[in-house]
Amino acid sequence: MSEWSAITNESWNSRLKASVPWGSSTSSKAPGLMPEEPAVIVKGQGCRVWDAEGRSFIDFRNGLGPITLGYQYPDVDEAIRAQLSNGIIFGHPHPLEAEVAELLCEVIPCAEQARFLKTGGEALAAAIRIARAYTGRDHIIQVGYNGWVNTLGSGGLSLPGVQSSGSSIPGVPAALTALHHVARWNDVVGLEQLLDAYTGQVAAVVIAADYVGMAAGAQYYPAVRELTRKHGTLLVYDEIVTGFRMALGGIQEYFGVTPDLAVFSKGMANGMPISAYVGRKEVMSVVKPGGAVVSSTFGGETLSLAAVKAAVNVYRTQNVIDHIWKQGEAMWTGLNERFARHGIALEMKGMFPCPSITTKPGAEDGLTNRFLREAYRQGVSLYNVSYVNFSHKEADIAEALDRLDEACRNVAAVQLGQG
Repeated sequence: MSEWSAITNESWNSRLKASVPWGSSTSSKAPGLMPEEPAVIVKGQGCRVWDAEGRSFIDFRNGLGPITLGYQYPDVDEAIRAQLSNGIIFGHPHPLEAEVAELLCEVIPCAEQARFLKTGGEALAAAIRIARAYTGRDHIIQVGYNGWVNTLGSGGLSLPGVQSSGSSIPGVPAALTALHHVARWNDVVGLEQLLDAYTGQVAAVVIAADYVGMAAGAQYYPAVRELTRKHGTLLVYDEIVTGFRMALGGIQEYFGVTPDLAVFSKGMANGMPISAYVGRKEVMSVVKPGGAVVSSTFGGETLSLAAVKAAVNVYRTQNVIDHIWKQGEAMWTGLNERFARHGIALEMKGMFPCPSITTKPGAEDGLTNRFLREAYRQGVSLYNVSYVNFSHKEADIAEALDRLDEACRNVAAVQLGQG
């Protein structure tokens, strides 16, 4: 299949652990369920991936979210190749920087101006710096996982779904932690208490929507918008997961509540590394000579910008969001039906574009991992949060559900002591 296929998954895993701390540069990609789980992926096509040993999987990890159209999606790949023939990066802006910024301002409700970086975490860091510069305040309230750069408050999430423990965070000075405060999703009372406790000191409330409880945003976002206006605090949306997935313009379009600033990344470019921080012109205007400095050599890298332009054009012309909702409903409703049929105490909960696998009361320890292992064994790649992409067609969903029915049957047999 490739130059890497002569080496086993186990060998690749050993090499990664020996040379890369944690076994991967992306913590959530380091395999924890081998030998069923792949150690490495060497190819993706459409909605399927292949590991070094040639095993194929119907994939719902989608690069942990960025692959919204499908692997090797022609429109995006052709745009990248066309731009590659003209150059990757220059010492002055490329026209694509203006074109893509204008495009984002057309489709994202809060965007009057836009700027680019490479990852969601650093774009959130930029938004936080802008909020502090605009308001002249130092404190930040964070809801949900806002990336490793920005999850600084005691008791926050160190990784998606992973709660940090203790009052200190390794590698983070206590003085910095003291400026970051954690509020829970859909806890308006707790948020108000924090804003009251630091009256006139909070620059921004930064919110990443909760996967399982996202529907509560219909009441939560309007309440937070009212509170932030009352306290003169900026509202910042972390749209890294929800952008170009819940709706074209993200969660702010879906729920109809517009923030002051927002950050987008994963869904923008079908896998190319790029992020954007966008917002009201008045707020963004603090990024200027003598003002808030946010600058990166690779912010205007052209291959990623070309990919954004092509991907957003596909979103706008081919009804991608409706497809993701429709196929997501078929996939995750179907999986829940199979969990129920086989008596497995698991459930996919949340909105269809990005649900999370959860355990029901009384579930045995390790049940989620047992199911995920069996899914890999049957050729389906899932994660704690799973995604349908535009290349998942009805036949792919049906095949995946057939394979997962077998996975559920095997898990149920073990539970009954038959395996």
